[in-house]
Amino acid sequence: MPVVVAVVLLAVSWQVAVAGPLLGLDRWVRRAVHTARRDVPSALFDHLGHALSDLGSSVPAIPALLLAGGSAAWWWRRSGAGRWWLPLPVAALTAGLIPLLVVPAKAAFARPGPLGDPLTPEQWGWYPSGHTATATISYGVAALLLARVSGPRAARGLAAGAAVLALGVGSGLVWSDFHWLLDVVASWCLAVLVLWPLDRWLPRPEVGGRQASGSSLR
Repeated sequence: MPVVVAVVLLAVSWQVAVAGPLLGLDRWVRRAVHTARRDVPSALFDHLGHALSDLGSSVPAIPALLLAGGSAAWWWRRSGAGRWWLPLPVAALTAGLIPLLVVPAKAAFARPGPLGDPLTPEQWGWYPSGHTATATISYGVAALLLARVSGPRAARGLAAGAAVLALGVGSGLVWSDFHWLLDVVASWCLAVLVLWPLDRWLPRPEVGGRQASGSSLR
């Protein structure tokens, strides 16, 4: 999976950098969304698109991530697990990692948004989508941390919830004309490249030298 995702990310980034033919997909999706909004006008869908987009803002995504880290650490400590504090630095480092992944790429590609307005000096660009990366990584890592102190069924529910939020934020951004589709796809790829190794590295709590009940999202 990570190899395939990395190839997709590289291919999309190359097309964005050279304004290649794949950008036609962005234009086609945008036209299709505009046609849908014109043919089936709905204030509810428009409000929903904005609401879903807002879920990718630093608030509420980062507080949710930090809260999950604190909750997981509390459960690890309550169960008497060693290294009970581990979820706290994982959550904090993840919060700091997101802008380090997104901001330099935005500045390097300097891609204008769907409205076509030229970038102003204080703008970084639209590629990749910061809201999508923030949502997918924050809620994904939160789900991973909480899954380590949950049963298998709850862990699957957390994984599904994080995936739905990531898809919802990306869809809301495209529906609301805030981002091109490929901006969103690139951030989903970035998130997978963060979540996949973390899921394999992050241990389950151990009590008295034995692994306590917990679950991975694999």
